[in-house]
Amino acid sequence: MTNSSNIVKSPKVAIVGGGPAGLMAAETLSLAGIHVDLYDAMPSVGRKFLMAGKGGMNITHSEAPAPFLARYGTRQTQIAPLLDTMDPQALRKWIHGLGIDTFVGSSGRVFPTEMKAAPLLRAWLHRLREAGVNFHVRHRWTGWDNGKPAFSTPDGATACEADAVVFALGGGSWAKLGSDGTWVNLFSDHGIPVSPLKPANCGFNTHWSEHFTSRFAGYPLKTIAISILDEHKQAQRKQGECMITQNGIEGGLIYALSANIRNTIDTCGEATIYLDLLPDKSLAQVLADVSHPRGSRSLSSHLQSRLGIKGIKAGLLRELVSAEDYTQPVKLSNAIKALPLKLTSTRPIDEAISSAGGVNFECLNEHLMIKNLPGVFCAGEMLDWEAPTGGYLLTACFASGRSAGLGVIDWLNTKTG
Repeated sequence: MTNSSNIVKSPKVAIVGGGPAGLMAAETLSLAGIHVDLYDAMPSVGRKFLMAGKGGMNITHSEAPAPFLARYGTRQTQIAPLLDTMDPQALRKWIHGLGIDTFVGSSGRVFPTEMKAAPLLRAWLHRLREAGVNFHVRHRWTGWDNGKPAFSTPDGATACEADAVVFALGGGSWAKLGSDGTWVNLFSDHGIPVSPLKPANCGFNTHWSEHFTSRFAGYPLKTIAISILDEHKQAQRKQGECMITQNGIEGGLIYALSANIRNTIDTCGEATIYLDLLPDKSLAQVLADVSHPRGSRSLSSHLQSRLGIKGIKAGLLRELVSAEDYTQPVKLSNAIKALPLKLTSTRPIDEAISSAGGVNFECLNEHLMIKNLPGVFCAGEMLDWEAPTGGYLLTACFASGRSAGLGVIDWLNTKTG
């Protein structure tokens, strides 16, 4: 960390947004002896963080550095220096410092031992208050008032004095928890380049028949693989499980491919994914079993007996394969290994786990300061990057908050040096 002893006066820094990125920036600054005021629109901070931890707090991933960084796609170059300030190992060490143990799950994902976000957040907020961080809740940022951050509060409008500002306003998903994206127009109107917010780690719409959804909506689709061609016409394939919904399909396997699917829909108006219902069997094996004499058994009974295809997988074949192709072994076998499903649109952004788009990295310097607004920094999901679930989202949010905090310290030192 940069030595802050050169700062003559005790400067004041405002942080706008109380998610992981804003809280990490607050910790970084307060530990350097800087006065921090943190503002959040909600009645309490960390609400989306708490909600994300309800199903098991996946804090980071134990993956090796190279494949870990690759999860950030086209923004690897920008995310890499952020992770240099707080990589997954450093993040786990930091959590341990809060008195929270972690463990690595069978998938390589890292969790707090209690699997919950609340104990971690409680310990963290206690430490931040002990360090002197002042929290101002129910303060919704409304723009600038003569260069000062302005807020609406239950007691009326106010503005704050600050030597530097860190914005960590989140993306556009889960508006009821505070990430509503209302800051985008305020930034754009101020001349700050912002890419439109889009759903990420999201579900997609398709046209199911009423018969199919009445039977299978809400059912998990397990042990499958999904393929889609990327922008270079190369097949991208992932294996796992997902969920059939009333309107389409969602879940972990879909989220892992969602950026590619979304971008294809944006470009072409629709996207076709290919479901491999039996990823552990080759096409030749499937064809041999489908072609095996079935005697008096129905084809459905034959597929269940020979290949274990039943329930939702059998329903998908009936839904997506024509009656004529269903009776032809070669075409049916090809469908079992590559069943085409046309997706027409993303689900609404407020249903998404996260969002893509945001403040363009190109308008920021290496310390996440807006080049045309000295002393104004950005961090977290409001930056223009995305990543799949699995701990990658949170890790980059923590790392960007730390990077922004360190950037503020460097900038203040430069001003007073």
